[in-house]
Amino acid sequence: QLQLVESGGGLVQPGGSLRLSCVASVFTLEFYAIGWFRQAPGKEREGVACINTSGRSTNYSDPVKGRFTISRDNAKNTVYLQMNSLKPEDTAVYYCAAVLPTSVLTTCVPTLGWGQGTQVTVSS
Repeated sequence: QLQLVESGGGLVQPGGSLRLSCVASVFTLEFYAIGWFRQAPGKEREGVACINTSGRSTNYSDPVKGRFTISRDNAKNTVYLQMNSLKPEDTAVYYCAAVLPTSVLTTCVPTLGWGQGTQVTVSS
């Protein structure tokens, strides 16, 4: 069973940056398309960004487009989410999960590997 571990969250001021990491604890991550998702208090979980196995195809939700960058280093078994120009509305618990490869450029459908998430709080 694929298990992913997220890290890198924290408290940051508006306009600041954070880089989240998603690491597979047992399996090799390079065979999986991966997505980042977030859930704010009282809201449904939403997709943030997806990346295919090679890293050459990515997809972003409209609220983060131009501010967030998803990337992967398969040699390090890690997928990253670089978050710049953070806003208070980005405050949420961020999760990574494997996604259907065919959905990377459309709806980023999560499948398995949910971790515990990492809290991102954007506040002055």
